[in-house]
Amino acid sequence: MENDEQTVRALIQRSHRGPEDLTLTTGHPRPAPGPGDYLVRVGAAGVNFADVMQARGTYGGGPRAPYVAGFEGAGEIVGAGPDVARPLPPGTHVVGTGPGAFAQYMTMPAAGVLPVPSGWSDAAALGLVLNWATALAALKPLGEVRAGETVLVHAAAGGVGQAAVRLARHYGARVIATASPAKHDAVEALGADAVLDARRPDLAAEVTRLTGGVDLVLESVGRATFRASLSVARPFTGRVVVFGAASGDASLTTHDLVFTHQVQVKGLHIGALAAAAPDRYRSLLAEIEDLVARGVYPPGTPRVRPLAEGPAVLRQLAAGLTRGKHALDPWR
Repeated sequence: MENDEQTVRALIQRSHRGPEDLTLTTGHPRPAPGPGDYLVRVGAAGVNFADVMQARGTYGGGPRAPYVAGFEGAGEIVGAGPDVARPLPPGTHVVGTGPGAFAQYMTMPAAGVLPVPSGWSDAAALGLVLNWATALAALKPLGEVRAGETVLVHAAAGGVGQAAVRLARHYGARVIATASPAKHDAVEALGADAVLDARRPDLAAEVTRLTGGVDLVLESVGRATFRASLSVARPFTGRVVVFGAASGDASLTTHDLVFTHQVQVKGLHIGALAAAAPDRYRSLLAEIEDLVARGVYPPGTPRVRPLAEGPAVLRQLAAGLTRGKHALDPWR
């Protein structure tokens, strides 16, 4: 089912000066699947804060400009490279990650894809192997969440944050969330027990007043919230899982851990986890499939925009002006 289109529409990141240098091009060479890869006709591409970081050159191990932007997509398998174990048939719709998602065609490592659930659109499946896998990894294998514990979820209106609130509630935890005031209603609707403005100067004191200390913090904001996250985690038993730094990097010293914040700090990068512990990653995907089957994970409802609007979407995301999941349609 190989497609004979040899060129594609794509968003090219021309420099590391940010989304301002992300430009739409036609006539870009269509990618070819390498060993272990599928070639996918992209139906929808997810937009993530990591795309902003890559555009600025601050994403560890990120691509060097110029490059086709984006790394999360869902669409139809139209070809496969060599060495794909137990390949899915052409025409199967899958969701996964790989280079160059902001284009009409992309490649994906076959080992990391999931079939789009029956009856779902490609756009509805975005987040399965990225946002939800990150939230699940942060809560379970790293965060070791248990029923009755209290979890603090930062940036709870974002893609990972929304998944984390839903999942933490599903596993029986009490959830304290942070989000900008305009997004509080949306986070409360997900089941958060309390929603606070992360910018309030007394954030740590207010979280402690509400909880007496939290068992697990999901930290993706960085500099603006990191000290508060360390302060509210229970001494010795409290866990802080760090998987982002939207407001900039924060520092942590051995002196901090020994004398001030005796907590467990764990780093998470879902792509690194998939590469370093593929069996653990596959177990996460299997658990997500089970959550879908049981109705815990509903179809996503991202806002889908034409490909040409990608730079504007990334600028809005960088400024904290979005909520929920956003996606691009490379055929519009």
